Amino acid sequence: MSRSSSSRANRRGELPPDPEPLPAPVVDSHTHLDIAVGGFDRAPDAAEVDAQVAAAEAVGVPRLVQVGVDVPSSRWSAELAARHPNVLAAVAVHPNEAGEGAADDEALAEIDRLAALPRVRAVGETGLDRFRTGPEGWAAQEASFRAHIRIAKDRGKALVVHDREAHDEILRVLDDEGAPERTVFHCFSGDAAFARACVERGHVLSFAGTLTFANAAYLREAAALTPLDQLLVETDAPFLTPVPYRGRPNASRLVPHTVRVLAEVTGVEVDRLCAALTATAERVFGTWEANAPE
Repeated sequence: MSRSSSSRANRRGELPPDPEPLPAPVVDSHTHLDIAVGGFDRAPDAAEVDAQVAAAEAVGVPRLVQVGVDVPSSRWSAELAARHPNVLAAVAVHPNEAGEGAADDEALAEIDRLAALPRVRAVGETGLDRFRTGPEGWAAQEASFRAHIRIAKDRGKALVVHDREAHDEILRVLDDEGAPERTVFHCFSGDAAFARACVERGHVLSFAGTLTFANAAYLREAAALTPLDQLLVETDAPFLTPVPYRGRPNASRLVPHTVRVLAEVTGVEVDRLCAALTATAERVFGTWEANAPE
């Protein structure tokens, strides 16, 4: 496909084709199936969601972490994980929602209740966002972030961190509160120096399709220095579609594109990298098997 026709396809929102399957399974550690399937204006039905999960499994991505961003989507995520053996859930009020006052006592109480469910394995995405939320919402964001950290620790769940243009502030809050033992930087966006600071603290770095972007050499440098046992891969679908389909709708079945770039960056064979990514995901989130202990 020519550059011009590819650009037109991106604007039309055509779904990318399936990639070559991976030689071993990996986990999409962060996806929004509700938004990827239904958009922002409707709840997807079970058959649509199951088709998305099956499409991912067909290319070597059999397990997913479905992430909530507010109370309704967190409930939806928990319900999906309860019925689908390939899916675990994370629940939270997103920092941009928190910055608008959505992380009130009632909302946080519901997140705490959901976090106690057996197939909800993480609290997130929570954190700080200095890009979409202005200074008037920063105090509310930080209060919400601190509350989510406490919920994660009280419930013994992983913490999934949203960090946008707030690197130093994120570490300040985590250090002050005491980070949960399993803390994941979703869609890691820092440079090598910030990666080192996170790795030294024992945090896990999850890389999305942004790793494949031409202007993301700093992310590839960060990934290259991250130990395999502190490394995850994700889509953040339907956002952040990897090259060569940047700008088109993302889905968990496109994880192989990011995995193969990650293999090049780290110098690790794809099959060995897949095994390491899976081991890290299981250490962070536990097993996906139905009725098995976390």
